[in-house]
Amino acid sequence: MSAPSHDMQSDSRTVPSSVDVVIVGAGLSGMYMLHKLREMHLSAVVFEAGTDVGGTWYWNRYPGARVDVESLAYSYSFSEELEQEYEWQERYPTQPEILRYAQHVADRFDLRRDIFFRTRVTAAMYGEDGRTWLVRTEHGDAVTARFFVMATGCLSSSKLPEIPGLDRFKGATYHTAHWPHEGVDFTGMRVGIIGTGSSGVQSIPVIAAQAADLTVFQRTPAYSLPARNRRLRPDEIADMKANYRAFRKAQKESGFGLPTPIATKSALEVSEEERNAAFEQAWESGSLVNLLTAYVDLAIDQKANDTAKRFIHSKIHQIVKDPQTAAGLCPEYPVGTKRPCLDTDYYETYNRENVHLVNLRRTPILEIAEKGIRTSDKEYAFDAIVYATGFDAMTGALTNVDIRGRGGISLKETWHAGPRTYLGISSAGFPNMFMITGPGSPSVLSNMMVSIEQHVDWVIDAIEHLDHHGLTTIEPTGQAQEAWVDHVNLIASYTLYPKANSWYMGANVPGKPRVFMPYAGGVGEYRKKCDEIAAQGYEGFALSP
Repeated sequence: MSAPSHDMQSDSRTVPSSVDVVIVGAGLSGMYMLHKLREMHLSAVVFEAGTDVGGTWYWNRYPGARVDVESLAYSYSFSEELEQEYEWQERYPTQPEILRYAQHVADRFDLRRDIFFRTRVTAAMYGEDGRTWLVRTEHGDAVTARFFVMATGCLSSSKLPEIPGLDRFKGATYHTAHWPHEGVDFTGMRVGIIGTGSSGVQSIPVIAAQAADLTVFQRTPAYSLPARNRRLRPDEIADMKANYRAFRKAQKESGFGLPTPIATKSALEVSEEERNAAFEQAWESGSLVNLLTAYVDLAIDQKANDTAKRFIHSKIHQIVKDPQTAAGLCPEYPVGTKRPCLDTDYYETYNRENVHLVNLRRTPILEIAEKGIRTSDKEYAFDAIVYATGFDAMTGALTNVDIRGRGGISLKETWHAGPRTYLGISSAGFPNMFMITGPGSPSVLSNMMVSIEQHVDWVIDAIEHLDHHGLTTIEPTGQAQEAWVDHVNLIASYTLYPKANSWYMGANVPGKPRVFMPYAGGVGEYRKKCDEIAAQGYEGFALSP
């Protein structure tokens, strides 16, 4: 299922020894950052571990990989020409289609000439004397830069499960985030898959259609809605292209980066009949946001949320024929507090005779054995095991690089009790270092494209401000950072989000501090706050000449 190859087999170019900006990551944020810096006539270099652009959509090639934001909304807004010329095929595009889009953008804006592929950044150190960053790569390159941008994405540091014996299994093993580019044929195989988050929910129906037998090992069920995916009609595309400017404005001002009708009622003030009709409409629409925003209080009131939970449970029981399997697929945490999924025939797949659900709450996995997986109940024999076990979300890609700021302080050590940022853009003690969609910003609670563009634009404006006023560095004050962290936690505490053991909380990584990492106040409100801070001369930041 690999896309047309732009893979750079070898790179004979010399990495420059000094640039204005070093960017880590050539995904959708790194590419846009590079484009904007070029418009400012600043020199930049991008380091990318993969062999091509695309970030998340380069790495995640598992069967069924697809975005849960509609293509016409999950796209760049910075170029009206790009909007008009690019032709999306499907309502919710698959990984190959999004990768093709990323490649098209890289070609159209000639971005590859400043990107070094197959190059992982290992360390970055701030030098107080020269007020510059020294960035080192795995190949021994050392680049000095005024600014250092981590455009490494929220879901890019994959993780394996904490189960004994991972290296013991004699069959084939795959991780959804490191899928072979040539694809995998499971025909006639006995397959075990661990994990039912987004990558599990998307890949299970596809693998089940191929494999002789598929056993799903589930610790926590996901809430999933049918995507109702289809090819886009020419009139829909023409309509969106004619109205893009108004739509983009609405995106920026919305809660999730996706314009939806604003709810006016509580789920508890309407009749059950009216409420279920609204939920039914959302279910049929194939949109997560339509369900999550159907009533004003679904994210903040447990009783209101329970009405959505009961509705989805009833849907699962209607679809899945075996009552015990259906019960096992019904989540108990509040709807929306872990990342909900969009699917194609996910629940229907459990009606297949070759698909079996193992509830790890009842019979946990003890170990991976030579022939398969051993639970407290029995041993299962497999030809292949798939790990759909997700990521060290939001912080993993940042703390995996040895980043050292003022006085040699380590970002990883500074964040040992949880990430500490100002606006999710920068961290005290790390001058001129920016994070795109970092912890403390809406990021994973939004249409990522909207949040990416907003962050890049903000960073570009900040750099311009420094240059225009003859300033050298920008860095949050400790006081402003603590106030922002408290604010992010306060907003989260008004919601039901902290009630679930989710990767939003870091709960999927043993030993990781339990902190709700994204900003839950909404994309529009967050943008206003960022704009106000900039308008007030970058309030909360220390700027030095």
